[in-house]
Amino acid sequence: MEGSIKCSANCVPLTPISFLERAALIYPDSVSVVHGDVKYTWKQTRQRCVRLASALSQLRISRRDVVAVLAPNVPAIYELHFGVPMAGAVLCTLNIRHDSPMVAMLLKHSEAKALFVDYQFLHIARGALKILSETNNKLPRLVLISDHDQQVPSGSNTKSTSANLDYDSLLEMGKLDFEIRRPEDEWEPISLNYTSGTTSSPKGVIFSHRGAYLNSLAAILLNEMTSMPVYLWCVPMFHCNGWCLTWGIAAQGGTNVCIRNVTAGGIFSNIAKHKVTHMGGAPTVLNMIINAPASDRRRLPGKVVVMTGAAPPPPNVLYKMEELGFRVIHSYGLTETYGPGTVCTWKPEWDSLPRHEQAKIKSRQGLNHLGIEEVDVKDPVTMKSMPPDAKTIGEVMFRGNTVMNGYLKNLKATEDAFKGGWFRSGDLAVRHPDGYIELKDRLKDIIISGGENISSIEVESVLYSHPAVVEAAVVARPDDHWGETPCAFVKLKDGYRTSADEIIKHCRDNLPHYMAPRTVIFEDLPKTSTGKTQKYVLREKAKALGSISKNKSKL
Repeated sequence: MEGSIKCSANCVPLTPISFLERAALIYPDSVSVVHGDVKYTWKQTRQRCVRLASALSQLRISRRDVVAVLAPNVPAIYELHFGVPMAGAVLCTLNIRHDSPMVAMLLKHSEAKALFVDYQFLHIARGALKILSETNNKLPRLVLISDHDQQVPSGSNTKSTSANLDYDSLLEMGKLDFEIRRPEDEWEPISLNYTSGTTSSPKGVIFSHRGAYLNSLAAILLNEMTSMPVYLWCVPMFHCNGWCLTWGIAAQGGTNVCIRNVTAGGIFSNIAKHKVTHMGGAPTVLNMIINAPASDRRRLPGKVVVMTGAAPPPPNVLYKMEELGFRVIHSYGLTETYGPGTVCTWKPEWDSLPRHEQAKIKSRQGLNHLGIEEVDVKDPVTMKSMPPDAKTIGEVMFRGNTVMNGYLKNLKATEDAFKGGWFRSGDLAVRHPDGYIELKDRLKDIIISGGENISSIEVESVLYSHPAVVEAAVVARPDDHWGETPCAFVKLKDGYRTSADEIIKHCRDNLPHYMAPRTVIFEDLPKTSTGKTQKYVLREKAKALGSISKNKSKL
């Protein structure tokens, strides 16, 4: 309309950096981060992040340079979520369950200029750098994150060498008067998140400042967070930037309770000690909570809201969580949607239903949150919406401002994912009459174990490398603890004999341990007339075996 002017007064690029700036002004003396005996206020956290950004610039980290981190949920990885973008750089959080070859591959693909590594995973980083050193790739600058309660591993020599730095020493290099490098365009990248190795070459998902800002606010809303929440970090911050709540907690001036290892005892004790109001976790974490021994349990100081995602949580798990005093919010999404993209928003009319019916409804994936424009279940060929009859299966598709920019250095994969003007999730679902979606299967044979994606193809390739194996197929088997674990169906070569334990050991020697099968079945594989393995038949067989946790002796 006439009279409108677009200028710096009314158009500022959106960025989560502003959440930290605001928190330091409004909540300067409130506790921002807790880790054991270590505590920081929001004023201190901002100062540490500014020093970190300054130090990175002194290391000649420039705009759009990638800074990688391999660390559990400790204060340093939280600070990197602000310090790296404040330096104008892009944060790449690496899965701590990866082995050295995978870390080396991701460092090479991302062209990371620096690698921050927690002392616990220094051996993984060293192995990765050794692999890179044997190529012509320039090695990233290594920065060691020490734990205040732990000694640096012997023989590391990290502090004494000029090539490597210690995290605390790096912060001391930084200046408080450093001019923060805000994005010139809100579509600029803020982070790079690799998918969980669903192919031999994981895709690098690019998050923008705008998308991270919007999804942080959406996550706050779907978790029903008021100001100053106390959030217990069970979701790995390396996974979709902690479902964007690394930034979201700052927006509300909350307290981040960091824990290195997720255990049932640790969850209950931290909830009681810090009066935790919110937390998150895959169904594996929920399972850990409901099966905690009486000695680990504590009385909850109040209702604790838990956001869960990854594999759909079984209704009985949700029911037991509610009995313990937790309020479960079920969300669904992918790395490409910044983590949560839908939420199973509860409706008052469901309050009068029997508890088991309520749990069934809560296990659905629901509808788009406020950051996603639309989610639909479509025919992937015609792009027509499936009828809301709770029966007709289609592919889940998204469109909105919290969908990724694209895949790093993989234009074809990006174009394929966005074909038809929607992001194609690769997940299959039905839509109920009320519009809520419910996942049924996956287009790709991805196994979700403990919140991590495992590629059946990748596991099969290792199985095929065993000298006794002639054919192999991997599908998901139900598991009470992990949600799903790989189940391998193997046909041996004529004249060869081997055991399930030997097959599993072979896989564990050649894959990250969480990817190795826990079940091995020796039999001929069912085939189609064209010679393709009928995986749906094998999935039914694996399902019929029941949960591996209940049938540990079955193979």
